[in-house]
Amino acid sequence: MKAGFRAKFNAVPELRRGWSAPPLDILRAYDPDQRTLLSEHTASPLRIEEGDRVGIVLFNLGGPSSLEEVEPFLYNLLMDPAVLDVPVGGRLRHWMAKSVAYLRAETLRERYEMIGGGSPLTRLAREQAKALQGHLNDRYGEPTGIEFLTYPAMRYWHPSYEDAAAQMAADDIDKVVLLPSFPQYSTATTGSALAHWQGLGDADERATWPTTVVPEYAANPKYVQALSERIDEALQRFPRGVQDEVVLVFSAHDTPFRMRNEQEDPFCCLVHSTVAQVMRHRNRDRPFHTAFQSMIGPSGWLTPSTQDTITTLADQGHQSVLVVPVTFVTDHLNTSYELDIEIRAEAEEHGIDHFEVTAGLNTHPLFIEALSEATIAQLDLPMDVNQLRLGGDGRSQTYPLRPLRQLPRHDMKRHAAQCPNCGRTTGARKWALPERSAEPEVSPDRPVSQSEAPSGPASESRPREDS
Repeated sequence: MKAGFRAKFNAVPELRRGWSAPPLDILRAYDPDQRTLLSEHTASPLRIEEGDRVGIVLFNLGGPSSLEEVEPFLYNLLMDPAVLDVPVGGRLRHWMAKSVAYLRAETLRERYEMIGGGSPLTRLAREQAKALQGHLNDRYGEPTGIEFLTYPAMRYWHPSYEDAAAQMAADDIDKVVLLPSFPQYSTATTGSALAHWQGLGDADERATWPTTVVPEYAANPKYVQALSERIDEALQRFPRGVQDEVVLVFSAHDTPFRMRNEQEDPFCCLVHSTVAQVMRHRNRDRPFHTAFQSMIGPSGWLTPSTQDTITTLADQGHQSVLVVPVTFVTDHLNTSYELDIEIRAEAEEHGIDHFEVTAGLNTHPLFIEALSEATIAQLDLPMDVNQLRLGGDGRSQTYPLRPLRQLPRHDMKRHAAQCPNCGRTTGARKWALPERSAEPEVSPDRPVSQSEAPSGPASESRPREDS
């Protein structure tokens, strides 16, 4: 076995006590690691044979389950150059991350204590994995003689990627699907996860298998519908007399603007693509805005911020706001504390009388179906997958599943939710069949040129129909 990154860090006491760090080849380089770029992960469908055991690795960030775990979790988070955008690496980054984690830990412990003494993310991720495993085996496994097993894998905590890989080896897994719990691809989330997974393989820190990847599922219809149902549920918490006046604010986790410019990160465009599809599903029933939250470090960030958006709405006289955590698929600190406690207090100070936050998708049945569809789309099963989904000859009004790289992209130029952060647009993969008079399709991997990009951001508060 090659000398892995653990051996190279064996002089650091915190690592020997169970703290972890990314592979050294990522730590040494501040410049974008090519393995984090979306173009590096256009995996082909994976051929599955009867009798195969397929492991589904559900990438997530993880979170401290207790107050004692807050500091080491924060250290692991800050060790990732894709998260803390500062030009240092190696041992210097270790000491910087260790110092910042120590200084920030007490504040974060207070916040975690306010939401129950720890993050619910790992528990909810396990529940998602269990639900997905049951759905895959019931719908696809039993008819084909294939067994699906799911493995939560946390980027910055436990169960770690190494834990998931070790369990898959013990379970005699034959093929692997890497399924991020991040519907919208970003180099800071999915890209970092895939780079870390590959780095472990390069260092012989895990076994290897025939593998395929789900890069993004930002416009999967089941995911879109699940978000819309969470909105409907939350609207019922407003007084009946103001429900028609509620403004939606879709809040996404922020990323450094540098990623958009230098790494051509499609995250902001995919966020706007998701929002566009949710509002299209809802027939654009009310005003809406897209904003970004949870900035870390000194970098420039995507705009507008969630706080600024809500302040502006208050200044305009709006008094009823519903925040939709659009990129978060479980309840955790960024939703339960930052949105539901911190930003709620700021909204009330600015005169927002009615403020609510939608619940996380968690194990919403439609979201579990979305994860299942994203997985199966990347597999070549021994039976026609659409007959398994639809029954009979596979004909139905619903959409067929196709490999993700074969799907066209939504034409973002025709949506009111165009991305205001960049000079070009990258629509999400388009799952549904084209509708008459609907938006035109963009060919699967044709880039949108600068001349095709919108000249300026369209107002999201004035919804319009596709033409």
